[in-house]
Amino acid sequence: MLFRPRSPRFDVSSVTLNAAYLDMGYLLNADVTVLANFTNPNKKVHVDFSYLVVNLYYEDTLIASRAIYPFSVASRQTMFADVHMVTSQVRLPIKDSLKLTEQIQNNGIEFQLKGYFRTRSNLGSFLRYSYWLYGKCSIVVTALLVVVLVSRSCRTKR
Repeated sequence: MLFRPRSPRFDVSSVTLNAAYLDMGYLLNADVTVLANFTNPNKKVHVDFSYLVVNLYYEDTLIASRAIYPFSVASRQTMFADVHMVTSQVRLPIKDSLKLTEQIQNNGIEFQLKGYFRTRSNLGSFLRYSYWLYGKCSIVVTALLVVVLVSRSCRTKR
């Protein structure tokens, strides 16, 4: 008998952009809150997340990083994590700062969210399987007045 558990999934349920502006034309200040969604699609397997780091990027520049406390997800359950990220005076390349200014004026800012997760699948007390998961989401939020998550695209890989 061969049993291979399915990988948990990482997704973004909502994003709140509390502030985003450039100082001196190239220093980014932003306040972003992400509601991350961790789903265990397995029927018989519990999943433990022991090491969780979520990084926020604008283009190729890392602008914020946050660790999440370890947790477990029972079979066919979902766990939500509120991830609050604040950036202060993060230097952007000139082309990226021009692109951000244009995106703010057009009311749609695109960020990338990358997560690294150490997970362990538990099938009872006798079978445990540890592995790393890598999640990547592209998100677009509005930039003016009412902030709305316009689009998201997420993938989770082993």
